[in-house]
Amino acid sequence: MIEHTVKVYRSEENLPREDQLAHKIAQVAVDPVEVEAEVTEMVINRIIDNAAVAVASLTRAPIVASRAQALSHPVSSGGSGATIFGIGEVSSPEWAAWTNGVAVRELDYHDTFLAADYSHPGDNIPPILAVAQHTGASGAQLIRGIATGYEIQVNLVKGICLHKHKIDHVAHLGPSAAAGLGTLLGLDTETIFQAVGQALHTTTATRQSRKGEISTWKAHAPAFAGKMAVEAVDRAMRGQTSPVPIYEGEDGVIAWMLDGPGAEYTVPLPEAGEPKRAILDTYTKEHSAEYQAQAWIDLARKLHTEHPEVTDPKNVESVLIRTSHHTHYVIGSGANDPQKYSPTASRETLDHSIPYIFTVALQDGAWHHVDSYAPERAGRADTVELWQKVTTEEDPEWTRRYHSLDISEKAFGGSVEITLTDGRVITDEIAVADAHPLGARPFAREQYIAKFRTLAEGVVDPAETARFLDAVQNLENLGAGELNQLNVVAAEGVIDPTAAPKGLF
Repeated sequence: MIEHTVKVYRSEENLPREDQLAHKIAQVAVDPVEVEAEVTEMVINRIIDNAAVAVASLTRAPIVASRAQALSHPVSSGGSGATIFGIGEVSSPEWAAWTNGVAVRELDYHDTFLAADYSHPGDNIPPILAVAQHTGASGAQLIRGIATGYEIQVNLVKGICLHKHKIDHVAHLGPSAAAGLGTLLGLDTETIFQAVGQALHTTTATRQSRKGEISTWKAHAPAFAGKMAVEAVDRAMRGQTSPVPIYEGEDGVIAWMLDGPGAEYTVPLPEAGEPKRAILDTYTKEHSAEYQAQAWIDLARKLHTEHPEVTDPKNVESVLIRTSHHTHYVIGSGANDPQKYSPTASRETLDHSIPYIFTVALQDGAWHHVDSYAPERAGRADTVELWQKVTTEEDPEWTRRYHSLDISEKAFGGSVEITLTDGRVITDEIAVADAHPLGARPFAREQYIAKFRTLAEGVVDPAETARFLDAVQNLENLGAGELNQLNVVAAEGVIDPTAAPKGLF
């Protein structure tokens, strides 16, 4: 890897194009290096993972609305269109990327990478797949594009913190998806450079979508970034240019949205000829909740079995979770969001509330992507009583481990101290989720398939499930124009086309 220093330059310094981060990203995208077998295997796993969480969300309101929008836009010229997940119809690729991105993101249940900032790199797949279908690309081309998308997003997340300045993490997704599309389409460096700049420029937004009363926009935000990446690539292919330099300019992203004119970042990127392996650093979710809650669900399940007395609020004086800075301030009590303790909060808010998630997993000894968020579950009297006793605080050591670049010590958990009314204190800790590569039960192909089958049950006919799993596992051999096989069609009666809300289109 080459570590690139990124900082602000005055306009009169005239930073050469080849020294700009967007140009270096483009050079990675055009590198013809082969995709390793291990990476191909993981790309297939993540396509299965995305499909699993998408089928589970097909009847939820944000997907119903976004699907109706996509169906309002016929296939654009220049290709055959892209499939809309869950149905057999096609739309223009940017609109298919939009609704499929919402479906993937809605349940907060797919893959993650956490370092200097947050990310869900599986969000790269919907726009890259949509354009691949529209243009008649092959499975091998799709794999190359997805590998680039992951590579760029993961390395931006390693080097540049957005959250510190309350910029939403999708600002790294726009450039990564644009780069992945450039690889998929075999575009030249200059075109990808311009697309990356436009994609970044149009996807810098605040994190209010993940603060307080979290709205349905949380699922739409990465879908919007993917849609913007598709449109940015289209414009760049037509010769349209972007703000330059987009990262380093004196009125650019770093100078005014991040650490300011004196800032300096280090972004690692593979050198020419170096395989793109970043997808192997990422990890998926066993549970439908914010990634930083994954390990806490696993620990709560363990405590439920070992100490059943802690499930009754009458036995518990307090529950103190010591964890990393990010976990405490984003999904813990350090966020100072009263909504994180409200039994009438939205699902989007509850899946960003460690106090709620830990309480329910502690009481139930399990976690379910629907039942655990049901209003009647959140409003249960004994749950609300115990929930109010759960607080978090930052522990410097868990913060250090959260930010460690050493995979063997990088952690997303912490320790818990449960004080009982009889004076006893129960303590335990967990570093990584059970499904993490270093966890108790790491996910492999078998677990990805099991996750898909579980979430597809009652939504997709068994024959369609089998067809999709056969097709996706044969991805390397799918020829040009065969990628529509990666769409999954819901069983008859699951999707009601008449239920779509009316809008402008």
